[in-house]
Amino acid sequence: MIESKSNKELERKIDLYVNGKLNAEEVDELWAELIQDEYYMDYMKSVANLKAVMDEKKQKKAKASITPIQKAVRYGMAAAVILIASVLGVLNMNTSGDLSVSPVDQIGLDVVRSAEGISGEVTNDVIRRAIRLATEGDVQQAISILQDELEVTDDPQLTADLALSLGSIQYNNGNYDASLENFEKVVRQDNVDLLTLEKGYWFLGNTYFQLERMEEAEVAFRNAYDLNGAYSRVAKTYMDALGNVGVTASE
Repeated sequence: MIESKSNKELERKIDLYVNGKLNAEEVDELWAELIQDEYYMDYMKSVANLKAVMDEKKQKKAKASITPIQKAVRYGMAAAVILIASVLGVLNMNTSGDLSVSPVDQIGLDVVRSAEGISGEVTNDVIRRAIRLATEGDVQQAISILQDELEVTDDPQLTADLALSLGSIQYNNGNYDASLENFEKVVRQDNVDLLTLEKGYWFLGNTYFQLERMEEAEVAFRNAYDLNGAYSRVAKTYMDALGNVGVTASE
């Protein structure tokens, strides 16, 4: 007889999360549980995908005009799905071999099911165009327009955002040396928002990991962890895994 795995409380939290009803602390606690539970990680993927399909069908059936309040509610639910896609894109736990983790295969770009196909959180037109080009297969053109924009901007936040997008596209195409330069550029910027800096260190750590530069990877993961934000728990998982095989960063 196959034992059924059921955790009603965790299922309830996942449902609340997908519907955008958890606060930041509750989201952090939920991810701490999911990282350690492959069954419920897959369960959440299924719930999120089903919700996306159902929401899309509802939108097609809606004939009345959408009020500002309805727009806000719909945006909130979409944001939850975007966050799920983003984090699932970077979680890639490995249960075999000497390490309990492995570098991520792909970095999730901010793509959602919508008329434009790009997350509403991406406001820069050049980055939106580059993401669209990359997802449509025109990777070189996407890289080119991001590089051109980087050459003419001196705004630290925009520089970080452009470099983060450029590095992500290069990483996804296996060009780790080039992506390393851009992620390093992200973390060198002053006065950028916390999430951008976190992503910079997290992706930088994974790039070092891909290049088998383990001590530098551990330093980058530690920096992501020390920021104590959205990537803190998963960064600690990688720090601990590297530490368990004797990779120790110098103080």
